[in-house]
Amino acid sequence: MLIFAVRLILEDKGKMLFLRQTKQNGGRFSLIGGNVEEQEFAREALSRETREEAGIHIEPEDLTLVHVLHRHKLKKDETMLVLYFKATVFHGEPAALEPKKFKDVQWLDIENLPSEVSKATLHVLKSIRHGHIYSEFPSRSKVLAFWEQFGNRWTGFSDF
Repeated sequence: MLIFAVRLILEDKGKMLFLRQTKQNGGRFSLIGGNVEEQEFAREALSRETREEAGIHIEPEDLTLVHVLHRHKLKKDETMLVLYFKATVFHGEPAALEPKKFKDVQWLDIENLPSEVSKATLHVLKSIRHGHIYSEFPSRSKVLAFWEQFGNRWTGFSDF
């Protein structure tokens, strides 16, 4: 199943905004975002998600695409295409508005992110820092190894 999703990178004074998941949802730090619905464009979806999840308002035209992630969630048998947008202008005070999913919002030091930030998010932030607009996660070798354990053959280019 292919999922089309969006995420927000919001920085202010050397810090980045994260939502802290509830313990039931993993307890990790995640970026604001969600899935793009059928009747939406990506920037509209992210503007909607910022209002719903964090109570802040960002105009779609104030969002700039900074990265595209092609991700395989192997254990869930999902493939995701995630667009990461950066915003520098927002209105409102961030708060966690979905208490079943998130317990609070936190501005975290970009240079010293905690271990509770997902590997995929760290991968994306590193890719952006290196000027890469596109990346894949996990690595191709991990995807191959995952499918080979079931005797399935990866349908991509297997001779790389």
